[in-house]
Amino acid sequence: MTHRMTNNLDSTPPFDKPDTDGIWFASYPAGVPHEVDVTRYTSLVQFFDDCTTRFREREAYVSAGSPMTYAALARKATAFASWLQGAGVMPGERVAIMLPNTLQYPVALFGALKAGATVVNVNPLYTARELEHQLNDSGAQTIVVFESFAKTLADALPGTRVERIVLTQLGDLLGEGLNLKGRFINFMLRHVKKVVPPYSLPRAVWLLDALEQGARAPRAPVAAARDDLAFLQYTGGTTGVAKGAMLTHGSILANVLQAKAWIADQLNADAETVLTPLPLYHIYSLTVNALIFMLLGGRNILIANPRDMKRVMKTIRHERFSCISAVNTLYNAFLDNEEFRARDFSGLKLAMAGGMATQKAIADRFRAVTGKPIVEGYGLTECSPIVTLNPVDLDHLQDFAGSIGLPAPSTQVRFRRDDGTWAGIGEAGELCVKGPQVMRGYWNRPDETAKVFVSDGWLTTGDIGVMDARGYIRLIDRKKDMILVSGFNVYPNEIEDVIATHPGVREVAAIGVPDPVQGERVKVFVVRRDATLTADALIQYCRQQLTGYKVPRMVEFRDALPQSNIGKILRRELRDAEIAKLEKDDASRPG
Repeated sequence: MTHRMTNNLDSTPPFDKPDTDGIWFASYPAGVPHEVDVTRYTSLVQFFDDCTTRFREREAYVSAGSPMTYAALARKATAFASWLQGAGVMPGERVAIMLPNTLQYPVALFGALKAGATVVNVNPLYTARELEHQLNDSGAQTIVVFESFAKTLADALPGTRVERIVLTQLGDLLGEGLNLKGRFINFMLRHVKKVVPPYSLPRAVWLLDALEQGARAPRAPVAAARDDLAFLQYTGGTTGVAKGAMLTHGSILANVLQAKAWIADQLNADAETVLTPLPLYHIYSLTVNALIFMLLGGRNILIANPRDMKRVMKTIRHERFSCISAVNTLYNAFLDNEEFRARDFSGLKLAMAGGMATQKAIADRFRAVTGKPIVEGYGLTECSPIVTLNPVDLDHLQDFAGSIGLPAPSTQVRFRRDDGTWAGIGEAGELCVKGPQVMRGYWNRPDETAKVFVSDGWLTTGDIGVMDARGYIRLIDRKKDMILVSGFNVYPNEIEDVIATHPGVREVAAIGVPDPVQGERVKVFVVRRDATLTADALIQYCRQQLTGYKVPRMVEFRDALPQSNIGKILRRELRDAEIAKLEKDDASRPG
């Protein structure tokens, strides 16, 4: 059962238009329309068929040095769709995909969509508990999974509705059929590196067998429509509860077309290669790398494990890429790598960032190394994900470093005060969005849906921001991450930006810790670049750049900070652990 968007009439802003509405249009780059025709395609299936036909001879993806053309991708995706239909998958049924960035991912993704299924993207690093929750919540009856994660699936399987399991190995699609290179890679992973724990999945079918069977079977074309669900994209969302954002074919396509209109002629439809280190199962990389660059006929260099920087460098050593999408922590890791810094960046046109705030220190280092700025945008899973974009024109960017840009075409953005009224220019408030890319709601969670939509269909994001007189938006912080010190608002991003400029700091996260006198105190967790850096030295550094109540009172050095699957530092996890520790200390005190 699905639920459409529900309005929360208990928190209704006034219907008068704030002075921010539409002011951003005057700042749009030349040639960018205010509105986009989002009806160009009826479905992602039509989109896929159009792109793979127009660019059939081009390389679509490269994995482990092996390319796959658009024609080969279309052929394999169609074969997989035929197999799914023959196996009994019905239109609208959920198909889970638990794969890293390999050639199997786009084959499974577009095969499922061509079969009329709804895709449920799954993080391959999930524990059995997390996987079981997502399979049960989505009601998925089919899953495609790497053999390396088969043990996790086997442990999660009891009690789920999964009936069909498709297994694959890294080498399976590195060429036509299982060739010598693919066999060698599979042998090494299983028998030498031993990355495949013992498992028992007697009902599983191998992907290569499914593709072979599907290639011989007829496929009944499915007439998917814009309003049909394309993805259940799971997210903590704005309220912290894991839930599936219902993204339709239309909402995803709208976002792709909005972005295409924005870049106009800045990228060449004949020549772009994008480096893809962020997982395609994440909404950012899915829309930007897999879909937007497909519309351009682009070539994706897939990185299966961006944390293995040695292997990443080996993969891209002889590659030239014109675009890259990453997050702050990943850019930091690239910049710490000597081989990356020594590359020739003369062909780099666009470095994109999203998912978390890009720290000024990282952006400055990247520009010093590459000669190119990091172009920030803003989005969230519930918006497919793009909401705002900075101009791609590099000269135009000079004046707007640190901004998340302007609302995308066909997108409205307002800022909401705590009392529910709309904020004006230069006034901070919770960022709210309307547009064709906004989700339908949360899967089977009408109450959660009602919490994030306010009257007249505005989606509340949980992010605090401000718009200037030119329409440019600057994010201040997450609403729930804000620290309250003696009645003063303290934003972790500001503290982190300052500390990140210290040459002895590699990574930093700031949180608020409960305090009986001040309400909260600021604590920072730091990964050192310089092992001799002390807490006192860091606090003194902060005193030179921050007003007193913003200066951290506590510093904890760590070897690593908890991160999400795309490298976003998890402040909430740090805060929860800190509160649990304080509660334990309080309970152990006598009296």
